[in-house]
Amino acid sequence: MTKLQDLVSLCKRRGIIFQNSEIYGGIAGFFDYGPIGAPMKMNLKKVWWNEIVKNRKNVVGIDGTIITHPKVWEASGHVKGFADLLSECKSCHKRFRVDQLKKGKEKECPDCGKELGKPRKFNILFHTEVGVIEGEKTETYLRGEACQTIYLNYKNVLDSTRQKIPFGIAQIGKAFRNEVTPKNFLYRSREFEQWDLQFFVHPDNMESWYEFWKKERFNWYKSLLNNKENIRFREHDKDELVFYAKKAFDIEYKTDFAGWLEMEGIHWRADYDLIQHSKFSGKKLNYKDPQTGEEYIPWIVETSGGVDRTFMFLLLDAYTEEEVEGKKRTVLKIDPRLAAYQAAVMPLAANKPDLVKYANRVFKDLASKFSVDWDDSSNIGKKYRRQDEIGTPFCITIDFDTLKDDTVTVRERDSMKQKRVPVKNLENTLVKKLNI
Repeated sequence: MTKLQDLVSLCKRRGIIFQNSEIYGGIAGFFDYGPIGAPMKMNLKKVWWNEIVKNRKNVVGIDGTIITHPKVWEASGHVKGFADLLSECKSCHKRFRVDQLKKGKEKECPDCGKELGKPRKFNILFHTEVGVIEGEKTETYLRGEACQTIYLNYKNVLDSTRQKIPFGIAQIGKAFRNEVTPKNFLYRSREFEQWDLQFFVHPDNMESWYEFWKKERFNWYKSLLNNKENIRFREHDKDELVFYAKKAFDIEYKTDFAGWLEMEGIHWRADYDLIQHSKFSGKKLNYKDPQTGEEYIPWIVETSGGVDRTFMFLLLDAYTEEEVEGKKRTVLKIDPRLAAYQAAVMPLAANKPDLVKYANRVFKDLASKFSVDWDDSSNIGKKYRRQDEIGTPFCITIDFDTLKDDTVTVRERDSMKQKRVPVKNLENTLVKKLNI
């Protein structure tokens, strides 16, 4: 099995991620987050939001809708240009993305070996309708990317806040793409979340701000990884660049199943998007400098990444198999900020009322300040293994010595080292160890 297959198995076993509609056989490209995965993903988004919005004076956040006016997607170019080039097998009639076919075998079906037909474009926007009366419904689309609502609200943000250029608008939101070949777990799915920052600048300052955000974003991703050698920049070749872009860089993660894959793109969008929406809407989207009186259309530095694929890469990075006393230990060495639980409270024996009562008191005290799991099932070894597999940084065991001297055992996930800590010092100990 590959590391990705091992991870998929762990995710299902421990309630991190489930295949959507599994009882009906599943539906490709759609996934549900379970009791452990949901808080982990929420924590990841919170860490991103703090980094991009909360800790900066010149970035604000919005939350735009999934469905917008259909002209938005005409202006953005998605209606005409948001398409995959596909070839259909003349024998088995399966379709394949041309860019994913092996070089030198672009005319051969990967499944049956027969001849592939001439490549054709297939638009991957999801169609929907707005309205209730048949024949009078308006055809529109689920958004193919989350950032468009930022451009639509650029003027509203300027008019309703004290922001002035340079400033940014950030958003985390769902996007939908009717991918022909969703694959590699969360990497290429049909429903997913994106985090976007659109940073509006004076054209003369585009270069410096572009380099600023390149560095900021790379360092942020790197700070979350254990294996920092598995992250890199890849500059887009000239033939990859869209016509309005001077440059584009992808932050990529190295996998063992598909090589280097994109985590986030840092894009030189210039003034293209605001010009397009101004043209299609008939509304002026110029910016007037309150000090100099200069009027211009801002240029945009975009940082856009996938929440779900980043989550998958972080799980892959954290997934570790070790041998401990002749037995395999599986552990998620994930950043404590992202773990579903910061600590787990465990009575040594569930059938000893005094231990359970004491453990309940510890749990209640900690739960008001930390995310804490309660585990009174099985033996202590199995409890530790379960918490290791879901990435809980610290386990707190209430044993018979606790009843005598009011100390507990604190076990660290990564090193498995154990230390006796007075209950009265437990909160401060966790704060210090978690660096919060």
